[in-house]
Amino acid sequence: MSYIALYRKWRPSTFDEIKGQDAIVTTLRNQIEANRIGHAYLFCGTRGTGKTSAAKVFAKAVNCEHPVDGNPCGECESCRSIAAGTSLNVIEMDAASNNGVDDARQIKESVVYSPTNAKYKVYIIDEAHQITREAFNALLKTMEEPPSYVIFILATTEPHKIPVTILSRCQRYDFKRISTGTLEDRLREVAGNEGITIEDKAIEYIASKAEGGMRDALSLLDQCASFFLGQDITYERALEVLGAVDTSVFSEFLRSLAARSVTDCVGLIDRILIQGRDLGQFVTDFIWHMRNVLLARSAEDVSAVVDITADNLALLKKEAEAIPEEQLLRYIRVFSELSNDLRYAAQKRVLIEIAIIRICRPQMETDIDSVSDRLRVIEDLIENQDLSKASYDREIERIAPKESDSVKEKKKDAVDTAMKLPKAAKEDLKNINQLWKDIFSKMPEMYTACLRTATPSVRPEDGKLMIQFVDDTIMFLCDDEIFRKSLDEAFTAVLGKQVEYELVSLTRTKDNGEYYPPASIFGMEVTVDDSDFEE
Repeated sequence: MSYIALYRKWRPSTFDEIKGQDAIVTTLRNQIEANRIGHAYLFCGTRGTGKTSAAKVFAKAVNCEHPVDGNPCGECESCRSIAAGTSLNVIEMDAASNNGVDDARQIKESVVYSPTNAKYKVYIIDEAHQITREAFNALLKTMEEPPSYVIFILATTEPHKIPVTILSRCQRYDFKRISTGTLEDRLREVAGNEGITIEDKAIEYIASKAEGGMRDALSLLDQCASFFLGQDITYERALEVLGAVDTSVFSEFLRSLAARSVTDCVGLIDRILIQGRDLGQFVTDFIWHMRNVLLARSAEDVSAVVDITADNLALLKKEAEAIPEEQLLRYIRVFSELSNDLRYAAQKRVLIEIAIIRICRPQMETDIDSVSDRLRVIEDLIENQDLSKASYDREIERIAPKESDSVKEKKKDAVDTAMKLPKAAKEDLKNINQLWKDIFSKMPEMYTACLRTATPSVRPEDGKLMIQFVDDTIMFLCDDEIFRKSLDEAFTAVLGKQVEYELVSLTRTKDNGEYYPPASIFGMEVTVDDSDFEE
């Protein structure tokens, strides 16, 4: 026997097997049990949500010889013939290819014949929105007053295209998108029965990519199982098959955009292409990531609207605190336009790089979003000149999340390890300019874009290293536990000593109103005056 795709093999055969549509299933079962069956139904909803499956189960249930609680028994002659597709009492039509007046006349002529060895004759018309208006008009009278043994079930993804005269004659049922949790449970069930070994993270990713469609979820699982035949399906392998990227890449890309680093953004796109990922899928997923960041900034309980792990949620909140809403909205608008353009583009990479430059260089454009972005930078510069470092530290302490016991323990272990190393003296830091590139190149990629624009400088009075960022947003993106631990490790690897440092922003003043002159990463000392901060 030839192979059967998973979504066909595991198509629901009873109402109990239809997942995520409890209200509709309960209504249909009650109608069958109470013998209150209508003559015309309209099943509408997005793809893969169970419209056609529910129609077939309903057709079996109304003709079943021994129904059980409204469910078809699956054993009688009627159930077996309908499941095999050989029943003369259930007529399935594809309106995409049978949508004309002649097809409507055929239906009108066939409804006069009574069902064979069954109670009802059921017409299931899929993609009903493609039926022409003339054909609908030809069916109008038949659908309004059909013979008592005839049932029409129209299935469509676009109910707004169905004429109002037809809608008023049908019982309408809207099939909603299936929740991610329900999809995950069904995927685990199918994988277990099919002998497919798949890790939970891969199941979660496949369920999220299905966008509420059971058929899409099972098709993606089938695709992964076929690619890695007989092997365990890990999260990384699922990404490889589906042409997607790890979610940490989106965070890295967003940070690079916030740092206005065209080099790092284009470099990341180059890495994605080398890995064989689909650029259109990357842009779509990145828009979704920015949506999550925006919700993390705006929603009171972000965990209720964003379905991600606790670790990713903490990172999401960090980015949400650092990037203003107006800036995020501009990013989303630019990439949404880009997503539409990529559908028909021959050179997708070029369009993505143009979008990156538009975001990183807002001074090149004159639209409202770009002007707003430039004004925001100017406002930050003006405002920050009056904000003392003490006030800044208090604000950071206010918005910083409380550390758990495990995090405090890890920090203590890191401090204990660092204490074993000798502290770097002022003389040890005299060549920090030449070593700076070696230091930040050892950091995680999500921070390199921010550090590339930062400049190191040694404070004269105490020899403490000052790492100066071009503005507060970039500094805030770096000021977290992972960054400091990684930087300590980088200093240890390059200098072999413990380095005391402080993160500062060039848009802020010290308590006494002085700036520390930044040093170029090429070793050239630069004197800073007011002109360095003019737009």
